Amino acid sequence: MPLCFDTVADYLEAAREMADTGRPKLARLLAEEAADRTSDPAKASRILNEFTGSSLRQEDSP
Repeated sequence: MPLCFDTVADYLEAAREMADTGRPKLARLLAEEAADRTSDPAKASRILNEFTGSSLRQEDSP
């Protein structure tokens, strides 16, 4: 069954599942995506605070 993430809640659910199964790096990446998809800066901050660690994203360089 393919995974489908349409909402912030979908990303958060997946992030929590990854954290619960011992995959904190993947959890952090999913949490970062959830935070990016919310328009409320306070909510985005709360999301990132729930999943410790620094950003693991590699931004495309020009």
